[in-house]
Amino acid sequence: MKMHNYTLFLEWTGNKGEGTKNYRSYERSHRISTAVTNQVIEGSSDPAFLGDKTKYNPEELFVASLASCHMLWYLHLCASNNIVVLEYTDEPLGKMVEEKDGSGHFTEVILKPTVIIKHKTNKQLAKSLHAEAQKMCFIANSCNFPVLHQPEILTAKL
Repeated sequence: MKMHNYTLFLEWTGNKGEGTKNYRSYERSHRISTAVTNQVIEGSSDPAFLGDKTKYNPEELFVASLASCHMLWYLHLCASNNIVVLEYTDEPLGKMVEEKDGSGHFTEVILKPTVIIKHKTNKQLAKSLHAEAQKMCFIANSCNFPVLHQPEILTAKL
């Protein structure tokens, strides 16, 4: 077994001068970066929790992590099976329940990838590889709820 470690830098940028004096006295804004990249992800909380709707919230980033991991495994599996993928898009949907006490949890995430492949003879195999990608995805394997997929496989009009 190999162990991998992931580190990042998280900085709260929402102190409006009084810190967390009360629930409305601060912004939920923060920055996420790593020591290696020069790119910063601007984050906040969901607008339902007084967040900035122009920034990513943790729930969106979580769903994005699931969709990204699935896509990367899927592309790997397609390459290994001689399926030429020309385009891949996804519009995943994460469903979360908020409890009366304010806590919450995801109940499911549905990945909805649309994949354009080069040859129509590979269409069935291309579709089946989503199930294999699901088994391989590190993020999906770490979840305690279902991660479903509803792929659409199209062939290129050459």
